[in-house]
Amino acid sequence: MSETTNALGAFLRARRELVTPEQAGIPDGGVRRVPGLRREEVAMLAGISADYYLRLERGRNRHPSVQVLEAIARVLRLDEDHFAHLLTLVAEVPRRRRRRPRKQTPPPGALKLLDSLIQPAFIEDRYFDILASNSLARALSPGLAAGGNQLRDLFLDPAEQALHPEWENVTECFVANLRQAVGNDIDDPRFIELTGELTLASPRFRSLWARHEVRGQTGAPIKINHPQVGELTLNRERLAISGTDGLMLVVFHPDAGSSNADKLALLASAALPEAARDVAPRHA
Repeated sequence: MSETTNALGAFLRARRELVTPEQAGIPDGGVRRVPGLRREEVAMLAGISADYYLRLERGRNRHPSVQVLEAIARVLRLDEDHFAHLLTLVAEVPRRRRRRPRKQTPPPGALKLLDSLIQPAFIEDRYFDILASNSLARALSPGLAAGGNQLRDLFLDPAEQALHPEWENVTECFVANLRQAVGNDIDDPRFIELTGELTLASPRFRSLWARHEVRGQTGAPIKINHPQVGELTLNRERLAISGTDGLMLVVFHPDAGSSNADKLALLASAALPEAARDVAPRHA
């Protein structure tokens, strides 16, 4: 049974394999065919029968109680983000899902705000597709032009990878964020297309995806090694756009008075010609 048809089982199995016997406080028990805990060990530590846990992993029981899930979460050392994701995997899902548009259009007000910002900014959807960006965002990374996808660029574009001195941490964060954003909506065509492409093309993505890490995005600094201005650290903020299905306005901003602010100002001055072209009147 695939992840698409048994998301709960895939998640439990992946997280079980990441917990060592030592972490669980039980004897190692010699050679193990797979890493992590055995199914019967999870069942024992959670206080449920081995047969019941086996049915959960195999997708034969999709309605465990919250108490059972809490016990399993404790054994698997799940944090709040992972436990919230676990709950979505056992929630009742309508047989006929609301069809999502292939591509959303940002509201006019959000586009006006985007154009008014003096910091690098862009609008993304839950798949990290870029729907719109300002000139300074494109000066920061050509991959932030409308029509691009941040995940695809991070894993498949060497030029984009070179921008990120902490590439391994960044890719881990993005994959965990994708899991959190999609939840149990794993039969979404765009989601299947994107994860399928990256699974085939990138061993790094394939390895991270198999871990079933889940993490919500929060404001955090990000390092960028820019070919024109060198290394700079910017704060990355994601602001939900009301009235949309998960669209976010992402803004990069430096600490005031810092060398990073000076470098960003230098990059902005170099980007002025493009900005002038963007606003220049068109003549017939």
